[in-house]
Amino acid sequence: DDVINVSGHRLSTAEIESALILHHSVAEAAVVGGQDDLTGQCIHAYATLKPNIEDSEGLDKELALQVRKVIGPFATPKKIYIVNDPPKTRSGKIMRRILRKIVNGEQDSLGDISTLAEPAVVPHLIERVHGKK
Repeated sequence: DDVINVSGHRLSTAEIESALILHHSVAEAAVVGGQDDLTGQCIHAYATLKPNIEDSEGLDKELALQVRKVIGPFATPKKIYIVNDPPKTRSGKIMRRILRKIVNGEQDSLGDISTLAEPAVVPHLIERVHGKK
């Protein structure tokens, strides 16, 4: 279980992911810590929507509010990315290491991605987070 330290608050990533999944639109979620000059670390969340649910304007704010209500304001993600496919191993485990490196701008040092079930999702995630390939 990963822990993110935001302004002295030690937060469980699993707890934040659980709060996101409580929302009726979210099928799965992954939370990672990003570097932040002010708070040390900040929360970045990736959410995959349930089938037949479309991303809509304001959904990221709605999801942030969900976390805020369930856990508290200190656990509100700085950024929520709606993604189709998070990077997963062939056994279905989300590769949070890759997500963490992408949000921290370390996409040039992702390491071995050959174990991913679908390596092609990585460039799409980088584009989603940074707006470029």
